[in-house]
Amino acid sequence: MRIHIEATNLPGRSCPPGAGFPGYDGIHVGVQGRVRRDELLGLHPGDAASAAWTLECTAVATADGTDFRGAQIQGRPGGRFIYLAWGSVDGAGVFTMFRRAKLMLDAVDPATAEAAVRTGRLVARLGLTDGKGEPLCAAVRPPLIEWSAGA
Repeated sequence: MRIHIEATNLPGRSCPPGAGFPGYDGIHVGVQGRVRRDELLGLHPGDAASAAWTLECTAVATADGTDFRGAQIQGRPGGRFIYLAWGSVDGAGVFTMFRRAKLMLDAVDPATAEAAVRTGRLVARLGLTDGKGEPLCAAVRPPLIEWSAGA
């Protein structure tokens, strides 16, 4: 099956310093691979109008619900998540990560997970700027993210 992530409201290519945030330029975001932190899928600039990623995965029915597994899915059963990695890209094109957002798959309600398995597609919709105007980080659960099944 596939997990499709649709993101809007990106924070921009530059974020000034703030409380607990040193500020960065050349901001980009991508999906981090499970095995290698520097293995990024679909790097998008922070000033893009939107960003989207489609991940291949396997959904396995367990006694506790649906367990999603794949090359970009992190964590242990019951605590799986997808990392969106934020970083600066320098003039040479080198990405240096400074923060991550965890899209928590345990926050997908069971009925939505079951419907996604039937349709073959789980969709996540979220904004990527936090309340301070900085790149969204930490564990992301509803209402910051909306999960639905799609065709």
